[in-house]
Amino acid sequence: MSHPARPGHEGHVSAQFSPQAQAYVASEVHAKGADLAALAARLAGAGVGRLLDLGCGGGHVSFTAAPHVGAVVAYDLSAEMLAAVAGEAAARGLANIETVRGVAEELPFPDASFDVVVSRYSAHHWRDLGAGLRQARRVVKPAGTVIFMDVVAPPTPLLDTFVQSIELLRDTSHVRDYSVAQWTAAAEVAGLVLKGVETRRLKLEFASWIARMKTPPVLAAAIRALEESASGPVRDYFEIEPDGTFTLDTASLVFAPA
Repeated sequence: MSHPARPGHEGHVSAQFSPQAQAYVASEVHAKGADLAALAARLAGAGVGRLLDLGCGGGHVSFTAAPHVGAVVAYDLSAEMLAAVAGEAAARGLANIETVRGVAEELPFPDASFDVVVSRYSAHHWRDLGAGLRQARRVVKPAGTVIFMDVVAPPTPLLDTFVQSIELLRDTSHVRDYSVAQWTAAAEVAGLVLKGVETRRLKLEFASWIARMKTPPVLAAAIRALEESASGPVRDYFEIEPDGTFTLDTASLVFAPA
């Protein structure tokens, strides 16, 4: 039996997110957060010239950074997402945001062309984390800063398996959430040194989490079945509530070129 051709991984990611571009621009989970407040505080008055928002999604790093830096490049593989970001930037009067399309593993920028590289809630979709990290290291200036803000996996296999499972069921373009230790090791190989890390907890209301990605009902039901059948330690760690709402670990990791 022949099967229809499937897109490559990047095409699959784009197909998953492009129809939801406006939903991610409007998402309260993505638009707010202590991590964005900390980023704004770091950039304010720091004299940053150019900042790369790597895997910009709904553009919230770009919108946060734009008032504090000379120029922002919002970079993503989804043309629809970039169009939504450009439209929102114009509506907010943020004229220093430029959009560029491409993949994280092959950045179309010269070496040492950014003072700061920031990536938020993107790297867990990348086909090759190491390649993306090497590209971030390549395009940042020698005295620059690279910041990754993402969901992080718990350090134990029991908890790690659960979070990867529900993430993949909700969004089949998910690759993996990495632990802080995995982040640190991969970054070191890419020539980046960890300078600081802030961990936080992120509560995700189940209905809006599913609606934002338009997860098919059969997969949403599978997530609920996993939650309901989870062991006590898993239920406690992720603070699973009767309606499926749960809580994940996130981290902001600050790196400098080695």
